Amino acid sequence: MKYLLALFALITFNAFAEPVNINTADAETIANSLNGIGIKKAEAIIEHRTKEGDFKSVDDLAKVKGIGEKTVEKNKADIILTSSPKK
Repeated sequence: MKYLLALFALITFNAFAEPVNINTADAETIANSLNGIGIKKAEAIIEHRTKEGDFKSVDDLAKVKGIGEKTVEKNKADIILTSSPKK
């Protein structure tokens, strides 16, 4: 029962996470905001961003080693690329 409560709390936390700007956020923020992205993958996102420049599309996240298209798809609604919405 404790396991189920802990799992529910974890899922609930991610369900209410704020969208994250993958072009500016630190690894901890990315890991806390995206499902299926732990600290190691978040660090890989930052390393890729540093070497290749800002992500131009959410789909570009799949170019990061260890992150597949399914992970990108389930997180699309929580990923932003710019600090302000386009008008």
